Amino acid sequence: MSKSKVVQEFKQFIMRGNVIDLAVGIIIGGAFSKIVTSVVSDVIMPPIGWLIGGVDFSQLKVVLPANPLAPEGTVPAAIAYGAFIQNIIDFLIIGLAVFLLIKAINAVGRKKKEEEAPKEPPAPPADVQLLTEIRDLLKKGK
Repeated sequence: MSKSKVVQEFKQFIMRGNVIDLAVGIIIGGAFSKIVTSVVSDVIMPPIGWLIGGVDFSQLKVVLPANPLAPEGTVPAAIAYGAFIQNIIDFLIIGLAVFLLIKAINAVGRKKKEEEAPKEPPAPPADVQLLTEIRDLLKKGK
């Protein structure tokens, strides 16, 4: 297979609508993720921290004991469960938003299908129906 044929096939693949739609979706999803992260960390979590005693929720952690083999001045390891909880809330909000978006898209798709559904053709005139019945009777008689 020649290089030009591979390049040509790759161009066809990239120019398909699905690939471009996917790329746009990924870019918009990344931007949306930043917005949700900001909403969670800057809007939702501060009141929750205030309710539990004025704690900065993102700073909640369990500091592990110092490792006796570690060199002097080493920062002890910590389990940052506050940040983990914030990420879970981010995930749930993004999941809810995607669910609602897909639900809306499906509803629009169903409406389009209902509108595009072929209507029953009008009934033929009485004389055509009579001729059809006569033809069917003659076929049965043969």
